Amino acid sequence: MAQQFEDRFHRKFYYLRLSVTDVCNFKCNYCLPDGYKPSGQKNSSFLALPEIKRVVRAFADCGTSKVRITGGEPSLRKDFTDIIQTVAETNGINKIATTTNGYRMEKQVAEWREAGLTDINVSVDSLDPRMFYQITGENKFSQVMGGIDRAFEVGYQQIKVNVVLMKDVNSQELPAFLNWIKDRPIQLRFIELMQTGEMDDLFQKHHVSGVGIRNQLIANGWLLKARAKNDGPAQVFIHPDYKGEIGLIMPYEKDFCESCNRLRVSAKGKLHLCLFGEHGVELRDLLQQDSQEEALIQRIQEQLQTKSVSHFLHDGNSGMTPHLASIGG
Repeated sequence: MAQQFEDRFHRKFYYLRLSVTDVCNFKCNYCLPDGYKPSGQKNSSFLALPEIKRVVRAFADCGTSKVRITGGEPSLRKDFTDIIQTVAETNGINKIATTTNGYRMEKQVAEWREAGLTDINVSVDSLDPRMFYQITGENKFSQVMGGIDRAFEVGYQQIKVNVVLMKDVNSQELPAFLNWIKDRPIQLRFIELMQTGEMDDLFQKHHVSGVGIRNQLIANGWLLKARAKNDGPAQVFIHPDYKGEIGLIMPYEKDFCESCNRLRVSAKGKLHLCLFGEHGVELRDLLQQDSQEEALIQRIQEQLQTKSVSHFLHDGNSGMTPHLASIGG
């Protein structure tokens, strides 16, 4: 194995978030309110299967054990199942996850599981079908719910459900969500609304801190669960009376970046050291031949030495990320 990916703050990177498309068919108000618009750049095709294979292998050779396939909406790729299989066949990768809006799950989740997908995160921002439509711009609530049921049927032991918290929109649904996971093995992940370049007004209007929810959970007997080394950034809480769990993702909290263990590669082959970084680092020229792996690893190692200690979001700096779909959230 090559040297473990590590930055100058001695953070090790066990987790790759790999975007395979920035296209999405939903129009979520906190991400793509006007729907997906192609960038119009020349040579802007998304990473092909051989390129995906090479980048994942390089990460695996440097200690990465978990890959999350993201988008946009990753299942819009016709070769999505092949992508899962390619990642699953890579030596050293033992956790293959995806984040999806869930609209194709009911029909396809069985084949995803067969291809090697170990973990699924589904975005469900409301349990009220009308509010779901208001947030996503799509009337697909029952389809998404059917997809979650189907995932359990085909053998998934736990599903993670992502909820972007918004004041005066869905923040009052906490009791309904808690009731929903009482007897279901769902890890409900409340994600604080994040400020991106195009979303300043929405952020000012609807940002709500997860701290209030955490205090409420602790007061009601929820206990913090220990983290595994390739876990994401959620603080996870468990309760003896609940089958489900609660995860809180609070990027504005002090020291959020101290435990950073993940890197991102965009759908067009750029390395992003942070979701809110100032620029991406071109990797695609080194994904054309198997023989380029050493040079690829060297470029990533060098760039890691420039990774900042923090995202500085709490200072109002949201970097160059225009919206979350652009590099896979």
